[in-house]
Order: sequence, then C-alpha cells, then structure tokens
Amino acid sequence: MHIADRIREMASIRVIAAELGRSPSTISREVRRNRSPLRGSSYVYRPYAAQRRAEARRPRPKPRKLETNPELRHFVRSHLGVWWSPEQISKTLARRFSHRPEMRVCHETIYQAIYHGTDTDLTRTAALALRRRRTYRRPQRQATSRRPRFTGTMLMIRDRPHEAEDRTIPGHWEGDLIIGAKNASAIGTLVERASRFTMLVHLPGTRRTDLFHRELAGAVQALPPILRRSLTWDQGNEMATHQLFTTASGMPVYFCDPASPWQRGTNENTNGLLRQYFPKGTDLRRFTSADLIAVAAELNTRPRKTLGWQTPAQRLRELITSPM
Repeated sequence: MHIADRIREMASIRVIAAELGRSPSTISREVRRNRSPLRGSSYVYRPYAAQRRAEARRPRPKPRKLETNPELRHFVRSHLGVWWSPEQISKTLARRFSHRPEMRVCHETIYQAIYHGTDTDLTRTAALALRRRRTYRRPQRQATSRRPRFTGTMLMIRDRPHEAEDRTIPGHWEGDLIIGAKNASAIGTLVERASRFTMLVHLPGTRRTDLFHRELAGAVQALPPILRRSLTWDQGNEMATHQLFTTASGMPVYFCDPASPWQRGTNENTNGLLRQYFPKGTDLRRFTSADLIAVAAELNTRPRKTLGWQTPAQRLRELITSPM
C-alpha cells in the first residue's frame, strides 16, 4: 500500500526505498514486475493486483534438478559415496561440465535434496557420507574447556614464527591424536598448514609417551628438511616429554593455550574428516599402517575450497617446487 500511495504522490523510487529501508533496485523490480497495464503503453501499480501476480509466480514445489537429471544424480550420489562434500561436488561439476548448464548445481541444492528430497537412495547414501552423519542441520556446539596438563619449559603458539601464520611457506604442521574406544588406542594426525597435506601415524596399543614420540619422530624424519620447520600441538599428556621428540626430529613444538582448539583449526577440521574413516568408539588397533596410508591418500587427493579447489597434494608439490 505504501508503494502505491507514494507513487501516486509522485515520490521517486529512491525516496520510497529509503522510507521502507530497502534497496532502490528492490522497489524498482517490485514495481516493474507487478504493475498493471492501462490503455496504450502506460502502467499503474495496484497493491492487491501486485500481490496476486507475485503469488501466481510462487507455486511450489518446483521440480528439482537432481530429480529430473539422472546423469547429474548419479554423479552426486557416486561422489557422496566416496565422502566428497556437497560443495566439493558442486565446484567439480562447474569445472568439468563448464559448457553444460544442466550438469551444474549449487551445494545448497544438494543439501536440500539430502534433507528434504524424495530420492530415498540419495538420502540413504548421504546419511553415511556427510561429515557428521547428521540427518538434520544443527548449530555448531561450543568446544568444551580443557585444563593445562603439564608445566615446565614450553614454547607457546605466540612464539611461533610469523611465517607459519600466513601459510606461504611450507613445513609448519599441526598435530593431535584421534582416540579409539575406551581410550585404549590412538592414531597420530599431522596436517601441514600451507597445503593441508595430511599424514597419519600408526601408534602401538600402549599410550606410553616415549613410544609415542619415537613413532611420531620416525614419521617426521621421513620428510625433507624444508618440511620440518615447526609442530603445533595442544597440551595433552602425550606431549609431556616433548623434548624427546624435538631432539629426535629437530622440529620445535609450539603449544596452544588451554581450551583453545581453534589455534589448531586446520588439524581440528582434518580430524573431523578422519572420523568418517575412524568413527568414535572404534578400536583403532585393527587398522594397519597400510590402511592409514590409504586414508591419507584419499584426503590428499580430494579438492579443497580453501585451496581454490586444488588438492593438498597438488598444493604441496607447488609450494616445494616454486622458488621461495
């Protein structure tokens, strides 16, 4: 009503938009789309007629792309089956089928098909394929607080070289443990900050720190020196004697502040991806070194949004071969 009244009073579109707190283009589109024709070539904006026109264009449900295009549905379903995210699938479709608009779909459309679609096979596949295995969306919960586990001489994250922050130089890693059932087993996870390249460390059943440091140092020593600049870890008991690791690997360890998992955000995100392969409550002792290598290879050859849809392996190779 306000728009019609103000148009009759000869107010400009910009003035009407300012009065309603809307963009001038929004008011302009509303008038252009929903105006009624008069004699000749003139038009008039009538609010009730405009409402009927808007409602007539709104019928739902409209057919979904994934329901009407079998080839597209198969591509999405097959890649969900190997644990690609909807956004990874969407970006890959846009690149691979750049000249076929019917084979492009945004990631939100995939999520809508999973949560609200009629394709039960797609929903069933996605229930196992999505990162958190949730059947509905929910806000992210706050991380639980953690207390410091040990004291002594420690290098804190604020002491870490500035080059680690901007991720332009490779060789700065973040690490953590994935814990198995009843705290009886673990897998070490290492993620390179610049490339998101992931390494998994096979650990013995025991949680003794000396054995843990030996296995971790052995994995790091296989890297070239250019990739052994620093390691960032939380204040878990497994790093209580971190000097042993530093002595064996030549790699300094920097510790996060207590209750600050975001200071190792890259590693936290990667651990979330790894939980698809190693669900909580699983006895991790049944996985061999070969199993861990295979899982890491899958992650390192999966395109990432944060890397401009390169894979971690591609980005690491590019960083190593490019001149510093």
